Amino acid sequence: MKAKFSEYLSKLEPSLKELIDALSPDYDYVSILASDSRGFAVRASQRNKSISGNTMTTERGCVLRVYKDGLYSEYSFNKNDEDPAKKADKIRKILDDQLAIIKSTGTGIYNTKALDDEPCTLLAEMETDILPEDVDLGQLMAKFQKFSDEGVKKAEYMLDCQVVGQSTHVCKLFLTKNRNMKQSYVYSEGTVIGIGAKNGRNTMTIEGVSDRSGAGIFDGLKKCIDSAVKAVGDMLDASHIVPGEYEIVTSPEVTGLIAHEAFGHGVEMDMFVKGRALGAEYIDKRVGSDLVSMHEGANCIVDVASYAFDDEGTLAGDVTEIDHGILKTGVCDALAAVRLGIKPTGNGKRENFEHKVYTRMTNTIFDSGSSTKEEMIASVKKGYYLEGMFSGMEDPKHWGIQCIISRGYEIIDGKFTGKVVSPVVMTGYVPDLLGSISMVSNDRESFGNGGCGKGHKEWVKVSDGGPCLKAVAKLG
Repeated sequence: MKAKFSEYLSKLEPSLKELIDALSPDYDYVSILASDSRGFAVRASQRNKSISGNTMTTERGCVLRVYKDGLYSEYSFNKNDEDPAKKADKIRKILDDQLAIIKSTGTGIYNTKALDDEPCTLLAEMETDILPEDVDLGQLMAKFQKFSDEGVKKAEYMLDCQVVGQSTHVCKLFLTKNRNMKQSYVYSEGTVIGIGAKNGRNTMTIEGVSDRSGAGIFDGLKKCIDSAVKAVGDMLDASHIVPGEYEIVTSPEVTGLIAHEAFGHGVEMDMFVKGRALGAEYIDKRVGSDLVSMHEGANCIVDVASYAFDDEGTLAGDVTEIDHGILKTGVCDALAAVRLGIKPTGNGKRENFEHKVYTRMTNTIFDSGSSTKEEMIASVKKGYYLEGMFSGMEDPKHWGIQCIISRGYEIIDGKFTGKVVSPVVMTGYVPDLLGSISMVSNDRESFGNGGCGKGHKEWVKVSDGGPCLKAVAKLG
């Protein structure tokens, strides 16, 4: 079934067009992004249950952007009961006051042109299995509680098994004088958090499913429980790794963590404008081996960060960031693109209508290769198969990377020894790590549980992934 576009936004559209018409004589560019996104979050465990109507992207409101005399200004609102002409007068005064303050204080600004306003009419109602608003939350809670109960019964060391599901119906309307763009889609994510203890030691693991689809995806959590229980057991019996440089084979989830941290914020090109990313100096230069190719964009795969257009009305893209080891480009929002003299890539995203646009990741994924996972493991003299992720961070200014991985399975002479190490911290310089990649598997997966902040804030949905990679890395 198709995810039908919001009736609320459809009814609001005429008055928003009137508002644009009222403001257009005073500004060289006027746009409005209106959002109406509904969803739910359900959590079940051995200790509590909860149902909420809020997810990372639920919202209802509008943000207006104008351009005049080289300056941009924005105004957000969520009340739409005023006459468009009166609202225009109110907004005009607020925006003009903002622009006047910038001028009077002599604040330094970027020399930015007006955004293009090429005509575009679009209605994208994407396929889904069920809308969040049609889900029986009582039945879903009962299912999750059953999953949780099954999880703790599978092993004596299991203390709890938290089962979480979120589904959001996203509807957005983007309007200018020449653009009328509507999109409606559903994305869902389910997570199993396994918690266990044994011999005075405790640990946890996270397994999940995600897709641009409805609540039907939650049936896949049953398999996640089995893998979570096994992972907790492996980690409770694990030892600490001896720090050093090792051959590694990464699971697709760890590959995604590398993709996100190595070529995430480091090639968000609003950082190029500010001179805060080393990636700007590496365009058309080698950053990895010939086996390394990477894509970024809402169109490169289908997962939680896949949409028809971004929050500035730019159509979704599929950008080849790395082509056989050569860094070709980054991704950018519309204003960063104007300042850099390039085309926007469809990566302008807001946390919600009350937040400004930044260049943000969508789907970041390594391309597949030609090897099999088994061939890669068989080729390792001494190293680890790395699986599961906890967190990661990068330094875009110096291109350092740190990935915290839940566990590593030791490989000696091409065979697993049965020894497990946990946790594992992988550090290094991005071009060194990617330059060491010598094998890439012929399959790939994507993962979209959680989100990403710009620094410590501005949270948005992202997904990442890829195939298995064989490389050399510093582990500790």
